[in-house]
Amino acid sequence: MKGLLLRLSALDADAAAALRVIAHFEALLGAVRLDAESLVRSTAGLAECPAGLEVGGRVVRFGPAGTVPAGPAGQPSGSAEFAPGGRVWLERAGAPGPFDELVLEWMAIAAGVLHGSRQPDTGHAQVADPALVERVLSEREAVEDRARALRLLGLVPEQPLRVVAVAGAASVAVLGRRELRAGVRVAGVGPLAVALVPGAPSVAEELRAYVREQGAEGVRIGVGGSVPALDAGVSWAQARLALRFAVDLTGLPDEAVVDHDTLGPVALLADIPVDRLRSQPDVRALAGLAAGKGGPAALTALTAFLRTGSLRHAATDLHLHHSSVAARLSGVETALGYRLSGAQDRFRAQLALYGLRLAEPR
Repeated sequence: MKGLLLRLSALDADAAAALRVIAHFEALLGAVRLDAESLVRSTAGLAECPAGLEVGGRVVRFGPAGTVPAGPAGQPSGSAEFAPGGRVWLERAGAPGPFDELVLEWMAIAAGVLHGSRQPDTGHAQVADPALVERVLSEREAVEDRARALRLLGLVPEQPLRVVAVAGAASVAVLGRRELRAGVRVAGVGPLAVALVPGAPSVAEELRAYVREQGAEGVRIGVGGSVPALDAGVSWAQARLALRFAVDLTGLPDEAVVDHDTLGPVALLADIPVDRLRSQPDVRALAGLAAGKGGPAALTALTAFLRTGSLRHAATDLHLHHSSVAARLSGVETALGYRLSGAQDRFRAQLALYGLRLAEPR
């Protein structure tokens, strides 16, 4: 976690700040002795404002200096509930801080654990022990060891789940802040962030909505299929495969999230060796185009055009005039050596575009 924070500090200040919040509460939850006083006192210091906790008629309050405020409790600037019947809050003068919501989420999780609720009903993702997550994902581990790891994570071995793989500087922060579904467990595995998402329905649309709303630049997400929890390794492999098709394109945030379930036979392209993909003439032509001036914009226009099937719809998605998109597509046609007017030619260009994504080093 410390190494990740150091790298993120140079890349994304917001992601690093979010991870510091998560790391703070992870450390508290890993402490040998945790009580309500230390939780509230440390949260007030972290948030730099008074914080409070109430459960069973008992109220605990501390200021940022670690002392009990002399006056009565002020108006909460934000609050969150936890089981069983408890509440935590911050008393910040003025508007809430940019990470107050995240602080309250994790304060509620810690308070729920402290008061005997190992799975607080906040509905938010919980950062999990990476070693347990890696054991769940490893198909080399014995079934009984995977089952034990799942139970330690608070998941049910007999129930379905999906694995989500996220790449990018803010990957852990994205999953740590996004409400996907109750019971989600998040961890860093190698260079990726991983979410174990209980249940059969896909979370791809929820993640696309998040990328659209937040503009999570540089983040790419692959969603694996639904499998029995004991076979999480299968969904993990699918999530990583889907991630290879995901790409961060300005103006087309939905392209950053790929659901393995929707790839169909296109997923078979990932079986082609990278060297063969790179040597294919159409893929080589698109790679050369991408490396030139205006190339990325041309490939984005091609992606939008192939996705919508219409020049005007592509222009709408990219917030450009259709003549600008047409000019960019003309450059693509020149590079490929054929027009994009026929269905067969568009299909060929789509395969080349997939080949380019699969051939790119990640």
